[in-house]
Amino acid sequence: MNQIIHPDFKLNGKSFTYIELLSEALFLKENGQLFEKEIGKFLLDWLNNESFVMVKTSGSTGIPKQIVLQKSSMIASANATGLFFNLQPKNTALLCLSANYIAGKMMLVRAITLGLHLDTIDPTSAPLTTKKYNFIAMVPLQVQKSLSKLHLVDYLLIGGTQVSYSLSESIQKTNCNAFESYGMTETISHIALKKIGELCFTVLPNVAISVDDRSCLEIEALELSKEKIITNDIVEIVNATQFVLKGRIDHIINSGGIKLFPEEIEELIGKHISVPFFIASKPDEILGEKVILVLEAIPFSIENKVFSELSKYQIPKEILFIDSFERTETQKINRKKSLDKLL
Repeated sequence: MNQIIHPDFKLNGKSFTYIELLSEALFLKENGQLFEKEIGKFLLDWLNNESFVMVKTSGSTGIPKQIVLQKSSMIASANATGLFFNLQPKNTALLCLSANYIAGKMMLVRAITLGLHLDTIDPTSAPLTTKKYNFIAMVPLQVQKSLSKLHLVDYLLIGGTQVSYSLSESIQKTNCNAFESYGMTETISHIALKKIGELCFTVLPNVAISVDDRSCLEIEALELSKEKIITNDIVEIVNATQFVLKGRIDHIINSGGIKLFPEEIEELIGKHISVPFFIASKPDEILGEKVILVLEAIPFSIENKVFSELSKYQIPKEILFIDSFERTETQKINRKKSLDKLL
């Protein structure tokens, strides 16, 4: 099935027919820089006669694996994002993420489907220069390094990992319309978005949400997946279209019979900590598990005010420092591997 290319679509300033884009993809795959080879490879997959593409998961919550995504579902996802952000043909967009993963692939699909003018660059930590864009997707690290240039972006989609309190505060001081996304490879990028500074995620059109007996989010989105998607994310359903993300069930800490969410503790102390960190646990003879704070930094003394908003159960019983966290290819902190280096 030859994919339809929107007549207004441009890649790095050039328009393409189907044959021309196929030729460009082949050229990039054979002759481009590494990031261009990744783009070329995906475009060849997208333009072939198959109805699906194979996509690699990031590996942040387990071993990376290949999954099958239907091209029709990816187009539906692109259209839903276009509707949410009111993206119009000829709007400008920047691809500054690896096309090896779903977020980068979907920027290409959105551009081809919606007729965007897409520029591509090597996915560096500071991708913005002086050019203005209507729409960009970034990971939090890139946003952190681009705060002084966010005025160049109309709509910013932030994904890959949760946006910290301190980064959220910094973004709100800019005039950029920034949104945090909720999704995974299995949901074909995001199925819900929340404006930076807000509490609730709002699902995209034609997405239904519920919780299972573990209080974990279940997603029904027939345009994206014929089967209900079961997650390990504990949520609080606010109404039919909104939910609050509490944390991952596989991160829960049972300390003295009290169930604690690391992500909630991280949110409360994040405003006081300027270095990368996460909350985890260690076995404890009395408590079963004790809360620990792990920081990517040279050891320094932690002020009491850092823990002023925590309950006595949430306060870390031990503070550990590490030179550098283990990270996935998409720059998410790999908590388990980082802890394994320490414990």
